[in-house]
Amino acid sequence: MQKVAVILGSDSDLAVVQKALDTLKELEIPFESHIYSAHRTPDQARAFAQQAASRGFGVIIAAAGKAAHLAGSLAAQTILPVIGVPIKSSVLDGMDALLSTVQMPAGIPVATVAIDGAVNAALLSAQILALSDEGLARRLAERRRAETERVLEKDRALQERLS
Repeated sequence: MQKVAVILGSDSDLAVVQKALDTLKELEIPFESHIYSAHRTPDQARAFAQQAASRGFGVIIAAAGKAAHLAGSLAAQTILPVIGVPIKSSVLDGMDALLSTVQMPAGIPVATVAIDGAVNAALLSAQILALSDEGLARRLAERRRAETERVLEKDRALQERLS
C-alpha cells in the first residue's frame, strides 16, 4: 500500500492535523508526518516532494496557515496529488490560508479542503489510494455505512423524543 505524507507548515498546526493522522490510522493507511515550511525550509520541502513518489508515497497532505504556500510549493515539485488544508489562525479567520491554498495557477493543481478540514483531507487521500487498493475501498465503504447508521440512530432518538 502506498503511504500518505502529512506535511505541517508549523508545529502549531498539529492540533488540527492530528484529526487527519487519527483518520489515517483508523483506515490502516501508513503515513509519515514532517514539519517543513515553504518559506523557512524551502530546500527540505522541495527535496521531500521530489523524492516522495520514489519513497512510496501516493498522496501528500499539506497543512499551513497564514500565507499558506506549502501545498503549492510541494505540488510544484511532484506529480503526486497534493491536498491542501488551510489552517485557521488569529489573522483573518483562515481566509488568507484558504485563498493562498486554493488559488493555484493552471498546471499546478492543489485539491483544497475546508479551513481546518483535516479529516476530509485524510478521507480524500484514502479515496485516491483506494482506486488501486480494494481492501482500503472496503474500509472506506464500511466507515461510510457506520457514519450513516450513526446519523439514522440520532434521527430515531429525535423521533422518540418528539413523540
